[in-house]
Amino acid sequence: MVGERIRVIIADDHARVRGQIRAALEDGGCEVCAEGASADEAIVLALEHRPDVVLLDIHMPGNGIYAAGRINLELGDTAVVMLTQSKEDDDLFDSLRAGASGYLLKDTDPAKLPDALRSVLAGDSAISPGLVTRILAEFRGPARRHLRRSAAAARLSAREWEVMELLGQGESTDQVAKRLFVSPTTVRVHVSSVLRKLVVPDRDSAFKLLRND
Repeated sequence: MVGERIRVIIADDHARVRGQIRAALEDGGCEVCAEGASADEAIVLALEHRPDVVLLDIHMPGNGIYAAGRINLELGDTAVVMLTQSKEDDDLFDSLRAGASGYLLKDTDPAKLPDALRSVLAGDSAISPGLVTRILAEFRGPARRHLRRSAAAARLSAREWEVMELLGQGESTDQVAKRLFVSPTTVRVHVSSVLRKLVVPDRDSAFKLLRND
């Protein structure tokens, strides 16, 4: 797919950054059909233009991970790639769970962005090299961690524990989402992950296991 022209939407709350990304993409033969500065704008523009790829910052108003989930849900043929400064595991894994096909750091050589997006459209993923080992560790880790420590809480990520702790205090899904600046869908994704990790059927069973541990 080298040289193929693809249509891209850029969403980042810094105009200078958007300009740099646009220049790199257009130099690489891509067409930037729109720019947005928030999650809501990204969603609206994606629905309007139906691009091949939406390139999202995470820490912009409305949260890019929320936008990734909505776009992935509404536009199955549009790929989502995160372009962010965040190296946090929670941001990385939340993005992938939301349907992102790529997670690139902003220190990526801009000239490599067009080919990275083409790789995604060809069915590959685009992950900054330094983050690949974290993904492998996440999928390989649960069995090893289980052998080293049996505490139920140890199976959860920091964000999953935070979500369950707030829910256990009686907060609703919407309240937890507002407190953590994520979408209710993201909260539900975390809860589903917790139930899977703890091998329990519902929240009450998870709370009981975590409290008894």
